[in-house]
Formats: sequence, C-alpha cells, structure tokens
Amino acid sequence: MENSQHRRGKWLLLLRTPGWKLFIVFLMASSIDGQIRYSIPEETKKGALIGNVAQDLGLDLPRLRSGRARIVSGESNQYTELKADKGILVVKERIDREQLCSEVTPCSFSFEIILENPIELHRVTVEILDVNDHAPTFKNKVINLEISESATIGSHFDLESAYDPDAGIYSLQNYVLSPNEHFVLKQHSNADGVRFAVMILQKPLDRELSPHVSLKLIAVDGGTPQRSGTVNIEINVLDNNDNPPKFNQSLYKAIVMENAPIGTYITTVNASDADSSSDGLVTYSFSNIKGNYAFEIDSLSGRITVVDSIDYEKDKKYEIRVIAKDQGGLTDASKIVIEVLDTNDNAPVITIMSFSNIVSEDVPPGTTLAVFNVKDADSERNGQIKCSVDSNLPFKIQSSLTDYYNLLSDVALDRETTSEYNITITATDSGSPPLSSFACLHLKLSDVNDNPPIFEHPDYSTTIIENNTPGGSVFSLSAQDADWNQNAKISYFLEDTDVSGSPVSTYLSINSESGVIHAARSFDYEQITQLVFTVRGQDGGSPPLCSNVTVKILIQDQNDNPPQVLYPVQTGGSVVAEMVPRSADVGYLVTKVVAVDVDSGQNAWLSYKLQKATDRALFEVGLQNGEIRTIRQVTDKDAVKQRLTVIVEDNGQPSRSATVIVNVAVADSFPEVLSEFTDFPHDKEYNDNLTFYLVLALAVVSFLFITCLVVIISVKIYRWRQSRILYHSNLPVIPYYPPRYSDTLGTGTLPHVYNYEVCRTTDSRKSDNKFGGAGGQNVLIMDPSSTGTMQRIQSEKSILDEPDSPIEVGCITP
Repeated sequence: MENSQHRRGKWLLLLRTPGWKLFIVFLMASSIDGQIRYSIPEETKKGALIGNVAQDLGLDLPRLRSGRARIVSGESNQYTELKADKGILVVKERIDREQLCSEVTPCSFSFEIILENPIELHRVTVEILDVNDHAPTFKNKVINLEISESATIGSHFDLESAYDPDAGIYSLQNYVLSPNEHFVLKQHSNADGVRFAVMILQKPLDRELSPHVSLKLIAVDGGTPQRSGTVNIEINVLDNNDNPPKFNQSLYKAIVMENAPIGTYITTVNASDADSSSDGLVTYSFSNIKGNYAFEIDSLSGRITVVDSIDYEKDKKYEIRVIAKDQGGLTDASKIVIEVLDTNDNAPVITIMSFSNIVSEDVPPGTTLAVFNVKDADSERNGQIKCSVDSNLPFKIQSSLTDYYNLLSDVALDRETTSEYNITITATDSGSPPLSSFACLHLKLSDVNDNPPIFEHPDYSTTIIENNTPGGSVFSLSAQDADWNQNAKISYFLEDTDVSGSPVSTYLSINSESGVIHAARSFDYEQITQLVFTVRGQDGGSPPLCSNVTVKILIQDQNDNPPQVLYPVQTGGSVVAEMVPRSADVGYLVTKVVAVDVDSGQNAWLSYKLQKATDRALFEVGLQNGEIRTIRQVTDKDAVKQRLTVIVEDNGQPSRSATVIVNVAVADSFPEVLSEFTDFPHDKEYNDNLTFYLVLALAVVSFLFITCLVVIISVKIYRWRQSRILYHSNLPVIPYYPPRYSDTLGTGTLPHVYNYEVCRTTDSRKSDNKFGGAGGQNVLIMDPSSTGTMQRIQSEKSILDEPDSPIEVGCITP
C-alpha cells in the first residue's frame, strides 16, 4: 500500500424501501497496516460489491491469482466471497445484523485474505450497518391492569416494555398513549438504553361511572418511515385501595456463574403494602422481557432462580425490571442487575488457514510453514492463549495478527537426517484448570541436491593377470548418495588421464550405470605393470555434484615368455666352439650359458640342465648359474668334438624352456680343432640351401626369356598376315601423283627424272640409299587395265617401311 493511513475509496449504495423512497448509505473503506475496513448495510443482495481489495491492499491481479488468494475465517458462515480474477469482494449470503450481532454495536465481522508463495495475511473487517427492518413488539398482546378507584392523582403504573432488535436510531425511540382523560405517559431509560413507559394518573377513577377503561400503547422507532408496535391496555377499576406496594430496594444486584445449573438461586426481591387483607397481597413479575430469559421469579415470594442455560459469551450481564403489584392494581417497580461470571468452559479452537505438507529442505530458518487461527470464546485470563510445539522439533510459533499464529522453521532442515515430521500444535488457555486443544500437521521435506556421491572406500586397488580377454570385467566400484530419487542416481566416468603416454580410455572403459570397469584391450606385463586412474561419480541433480576416487590396477605377470639365451650366440653361418685342453682338471670351467627371462618373479627364475651330450660323464651344468664344468679328468680317449645340448627352463606354471647347443673341442691346438669341425652338419645344410636358391633363380630367368621370345614372334606373324591381306584385295585405286612427278605428256613441272636406289637389309646399320643423275624423260609405270596398281605400290611401300621387312633390296629405275 502506498499509504496505509489513507482512505481507499467511497461507495454509494441506493437502497429502495417499501415506501418507494430512496436513502443514501455511504460505504467507507480504509486500510491501516495491512488491514482494511468496509461498511455495508444489512440485507444487501447477494453478489453486491463490497470493495476492491486488490486496489485497497496494493496488490495486482496476477499476484492474487499466483498466490491463490482466498478468504479464511474461523466462522461457520461465509458472508463474503473473493473474486480473485477481478480482485473484488462481494456479498455471498444474506446478512442479518440482528442475527449476527444481537444488541452489540457497532456490528462487524472480520476475516483474513491469505496469499501463498510467499504467505501474506491481510485482515478485512466488514461493518454491518443497521437498516430499519424490524418494528417494536410487545411480549403480550394485552396488558391487564386493576386500579382502585381510590388511587390518588400522581399514582404511577409501570407498563410492559416493547422490544426492537434494531440498533441506533432504528431502535425503540418513543411510546405514545392513546388520548384519554385519566392517564398521561411518562418515559424513562435504563442504563443499557432500554426505554420503558409509566402511566401517571391525572384524574381520579370512578368505578360507578367507568368500571372499565381501554387504552392503546404504541411503541415507535426512529426509522423513516417509522415502524411501530401496539398493545392494548385493559384497566378494571376496583374499589378503594389506599396504599401501593413499595420495594425495599430500588436496585438489586446479584452474581451468577455461567453454566449454573437450572434452579440455582439468584436473589429475592421484596415489596411491602400497607393495606390490609387482600389489598396488601403483592405479586411479582418481570417487565422488560427480551426473548427468553434464563431466569424466572416466583410471583408470590419474589425468589429469582435459573431456568435456562447461562452463557457468558452471549450475555455478560442481565438488567431486569421487576414489577410488584397489589390486588388493588397498584404497582411499584425496581431493577435487578445480574452479572455473569465467566468460567473456563471453552477450550481453544485451532483452525489451520494455510499449510503446505511438502517443503524444500533448503528453506532458510524463519520460513513460514503454516498459518493457523486460535480462538477461545472465554474472556480475560480464560481466553488468553499460549501456543507451543514440541521443543525437540526444529520449529517455533510466532504470533502475527490478532488470534493468528505462524509456524516457522527454527533451524536449517536436513532431509537426509529427518525426512518428515509429525508436528503437534498445542493451544492452552490460562484458565483454572487450563483447557487445551491440539492440531497435528504432517510435514514432508522435499529433497535438494546437497550431498555429493560418497564412494565406499577412499581409494581402490585390484589386480588382473596379463593376457586378459579384451572386454572382460576387471573391477566394480560403487558410491552412495544420501539424496533421493534423481538426485541420488549416480553415473560413473573415467577422468581424462594418461597412462604410459596414452589416454586411459584406450586401456579401460566403465559402465556409467553400474560402475563396472572393463578392459579395453589385453595387457602385457612386460609393457605396463600398473594402471593408476581416477573415476568420477556424478549424481543426477541440477546442478550435479560429483566426487573422485583413485583406482590402481596391478597387472600380474603370466609365464608367457620363454627364456632367451644370450650366450653362447647361436649363428647359422659359423661354428662357435669352446676349447678344453686335454690337461684340464676336474671342475674346469668350459663356458657359461647366459639366459634371461623377461617375465618377473618366479616366472623369471631360471634353471639349467644338460639334456644331451656326446659324453655325459665328462661335463655337467650348474643348475642355477649355467656354468659348464668338467666332472672328470680329460683323457686322450675323449673325442675332440663334443656336442652338448643345454635346456634352460623357467619356474612358471606351466614352465617354458629354451635349448642351446654348445660345441666343445677337446684339443690342445687350433688346427686340430679346425679339421674336426669342417664337416659339421650345419655347413652341409647351408651349402644345400644355397644350391637350391641358385637353381630356382636360373629356372625363373629361363622362363621369362622363353616367354618374351614367344610374344615377339607372335607379334611379327600377326603383322605379316595383315600385310598379305591388303596385298590380295581387289579394291579400286585412285591414281595418286606424288609431288615432283610429271605425267607422261611432259607437261609437269619436273623436267628431269631422278634415279635412286634403296637397299635394305635385316641389319638396319647396313641399309643404303643411292641417288642417280637426272634422266631425260619422266616415266610413271601404270597398268591401265588394273585398278590395284597404286594399292599394290602403297602396300609394297608400307612393307619397305617396316624395319624388319623380309624384302632385302628394292630398286626403282628409270
């Protein structure tokens, strides 16, 4: 609101009355600190405009719609309706001020307009203006009085009061007594504003002249037009009655507790009459009865007791006029005021106005979760209310508007710790004993992605045997996320890291859903011994949260490589022999077999054994070191050429081995050794192989030569056949005269004949051309009867032009 102290608007309503007159009612709307007040007359027709709440509260229509603006009230009857699409407040049901407020003025009712997201409360008070829709009424149709003819002038007689439920100027304003010569009317008002009338005798009655007098008492309100009610007064004139009754107190006071049981004694009134006999007998009655009183008076004793339920919340005090009347018709009046004491008989009533049972776990402390109204019909201490929730819960209650309370979050909430709460709101009054009411709310926390995935271990380590099958499962890891639903759905990814200079994705892959790691290829321990990489676990929240874990995969060696002999070197083209002198002693070191195994561990532990030997009794091999030593003294009988086969075996399962041949020469000089080793089988094998390759090469060259020769001969024969075909053809020939030739008539441009001789041989280097001198005549040899001469000449010329033509010599002479 721009200025909550300013009045918001003014409405003018025209109400048509039964008398076809118009009167004007001004409706004022004001807004103070989030509260607005409207005034409308009662009996306003359904759907009539009360006010534009959107404008008066400073709210726009989209806010009303998005906030789901609605009316909340603890009352059972809803007299108004909010048109949120237009932002106006209209009458929903007929409003009767007298039914709503009885005699309370001013008459109004209040309710709240609540908006959500965020929660707003605006109090609206509607005052109901009274209209003159009720006429004054009397309880009885006839007032019967008995007055003695001896009544003195000035004697007063109390009359029954009329009752008008309207308020203000529309209530009972005046009494009118029909014209007569004996009585005048005097009017009085009680402290509560109730008017009553008293007849004053101004002329003595005469029973003999008028034993019966009939009058009319008219009660009139202040409306325009006025409404009125009438009661007949029937007076019987009696014989002499000198003294009227007289109350001993002009005002009686009494106290009664609400909900007092029927028959509870209140007080006793007393009036005395100085007359004797029957004229002194006094009877008591109530005068101004409004509706059904909760009390009654004994007409003879004046004892007042409770006859109906007493509710402090409806009537806090009763003012009753008591009439004392003797048998002669004389009366006196007194007033009794009965105050009702409140008892704590009403427990607080809790009404939930707004509550969302699902709230995000990340709402800040102090967030309004619910708005509720608490009312206690009792008064003073009995109506003082204190609201609370369990101190163990992270919530608190804060008062907002009158009788309205907000349920707030007191600390930060965590769904992973507690996902839902059962909240019991307790409202307790201050009566004795106190009364309490309870309201239970079930609150659920919706999840936000505030927890990253957590792996079961800070790091992982596993092993895999080399030469594994590509695509096989290596390892499985998993993470947990304390969040819920999509926020807890974890996907797994390999971080971009390099292993031995290559991306880790070339070695491994991971299933994004299950976290199972697969081998992308077969591993070789001799190339890589371990894989260290990072796996990222990422949840499905927005934005996603992630965490990383380090995984180490150790590759176990497999016995997949046989031993490799480094010495002695095995060559195919020469023989390497170790010499042992014939004077060698026992244990003489002949040589040492050196081998390695690229495997590791026990797979690389090598052992050496002598598999075959020319003389097994002469040599032995060290099991661990591969040393070949003599085990006896060398003798002259031992062969010069000794051939040992040593097997090198690893310790794998199953084991792998390699063999090496060691040639040993038992001799004292080198020539002796050379003569013995010239016929070693591998030399013969080498020569045989060389002969085979030479023969194969010769066969290939011969085949290629013969093939080329056949191709050349075939081409020559083909060209010769083509030339023969052209020679024997009978096609006509058009004569052709080459340049520098003249015809036989001697008319050409050449005066001379040139003689030349062409000699061709199969050897182009021996061909020769001979040119002769000029002749005396030009000659062109033609056969007139033949059409093929020129063709034949041309064919012969083409044959001559061939480099290898079979015609050796061709001559043209003059």
